Amino acid sequence: MGCCSGRCTLIFICTLQLVLALERQVFDFLGYQWAPILANFFHIIIVILGLFGTIQYRPRYIVVYTVWAALWVAWNVFIICFYLDVGGLSKDSDLLTFNISAHHSWWGEHGPGCVRREMHQAPGVRTTDSQSYITVMGCLLDYQYIEVAHSGAQILVALLGFVYACYVVSAITEEEDSFDFIGGFDPFPLYHINEKSSDLLLKPMYPST
Repeated sequence: MGCCSGRCTLIFICTLQLVLALERQVFDFLGYQWAPILANFFHIIIVILGLFGTIQYRPRYIVVYTVWAALWVAWNVFIICFYLDVGGLSKDSDLLTFNISAHHSWWGEHGPGCVRREMHQAPGVRTTDSQSYITVMGCLLDYQYIEVAHSGAQILVALLGFVYACYVVSAITEEEDSFDFIGGFDPFPLYHINEKSSDLLLKPMYPST
């Protein structure tokens, strides 16, 4: 009963992780954040693997999911440090885009209440860009805090998934060990009975005189 409850909870957690990962993947694509895009892609694959292992009673798949959950927590801690400029990191750097482009978080220009204004070139000035720069005003919440909130939610759900995955693996292993102890996979009793019956069949019969 406990294993069933734990499996149902882990299935719900994995489903929630898929929803959160897909939502985050969309906004990372819009912001051309290539490093988070790759991380989200691997995250979705491992979560699906863990979901399959939970449904099909495959503890090895759940163990892989458990290891990834710990790595996923570490990755999101790094993202939080990146956006809060901790330890020499800077949210204004191009680290998450692999220095391919100067794009930043999509929430920087499209956050709640943000008004995006494109400042056009002055007459007679020619540059390679059609706009000189873009200003964003009136944001109710700075974009870095939105990214931190996303990572915080990912960490919370991943920790819950880690705890329940460990519990489910332990419960499944105990069930398999108890089944082996009862003799579910031991062919010796059947062989022993057959050996006795064969001895009875080959026993010579002497007529009484």
